[in-house]
Amino acid sequence: MANHKSALKRNKQNAVRQARNTHIRSTMRTYVKQVREAVAGGDAEVAKTTLLRAISYIDKAATKGVIHKATASRKISRLNKLLNTLDA
Repeated sequence: MANHKSALKRNKQNAVRQARNTHIRSTMRTYVKQVREAVAGGDAEVAKTTLLRAISYIDKAATKGVIHKATASRKISRLNKLLNTLDA
């Protein structure tokens, strides 16, 4: 356990940041899952709208440092590729 006032504050800050990052990552994964389900269901319109929402949230997660920008780019690329298979 922390003994100094600054260490106690650091522990509190880390707990808050961990909770925020977990929420952002979990929500992002939910949006990605919704895109995959829409594509699997064959519904192009729903897939496109959920893809736009997922892309914006993935970008937000990368901007906030929850995920790396290359990871965000890779996820977006793979989701776009998946949606294009529906159109073809």
